[in-house]
Amino acid sequence: MKLCFNQATTMKHSNLETDLALCEKHGYDFIEIRLDKLKDYLTTHSLDDLAAFFKRSRIKPYAFNALEFITFRDAAGYQEIKENLKFLCEAGARIDCHKTVVVPTFDVGGYTRNQIKEESIKVLNELADFAAKYGMKLAYEFVGYPNCSVNTFGQTYEIVKAVNRDNVGMVLDCFHFHAMGSRIEDLRQADASKIFIFHIDDAEDLPVGALRDDKRLWPGDGAINLDLILQTLKEIGYSEMVSVELFRPEYWDWDIEKTVKTGKEKTKAVVSKYFAIG
Repeated sequence: MKLCFNQATTMKHSNLETDLALCEKHGYDFIEIRLDKLKDYLTTHSLDDLAAFFKRSRIKPYAFNALEFITFRDAAGYQEIKENLKFLCEAGARIDCHKTVVVPTFDVGGYTRNQIKEESIKVLNELADFAAKYGMKLAYEFVGYPNCSVNTFGQTYEIVKAVNRDNVGMVLDCFHFHAMGSRIEDLRQADASKIFIFHIDDAEDLPVGALRDDKRLWPGDGAINLDLILQTLKEIGYSEMVSVELFRPEYWDWDIEKTVKTGKEKTKAVVSKYFAIG
């Protein structure tokens, strides 16, 4: 299984250039590039500079993260989503990055589960039609908060199956899986090829529905049954990649190299019990 670094883990004080240099130094295979960090990078560099870095380096881009709140948008908001998707598709074509994380909307009011499903299917199909022109895949990421319109693995997988196209899959994030009590049976019955991205993290021991991103911990340091998730992924044949993603303010204030190094060490210690990892 290949090792990936998600830039949320160093979000407060770092930038794309620094994260790339340190992830290369510490032997990561991939990076998930944040949209905001990419735009910041391009104020002083070009996409050609970024493509040249990846050409001469071990580390490669795996995905862009993320287009947020893609459903139930007004016309102006949805237009912004489409413009950012176009930007990422064009950037991806230049640097050989062909996955983008897309996130459902929070606080949508009194829509039923079926209405949420139908809206997700409609929007994913529309965005995927455009993305397909660039060879871009979309990974739908449920968020394990009670007020997110799509907040469990099973709900997301049902949507992705209904969309039924090669360039639409999902993100499995251990934190979000645990936070709203997603069922391991749903993961066990899933088609591994529909899991486009696997995020690893851990969490403090709070009740279902109470966790928020600031309660994330390094893999192996918290209450999530990572062994069960990893064992199940092995059973269903998933072995593509694992990306360490944390949003804990305490870790943001660490020395950046310490954070990058710790992310690899903690992830490898947990994952290597089930998969060979670089």
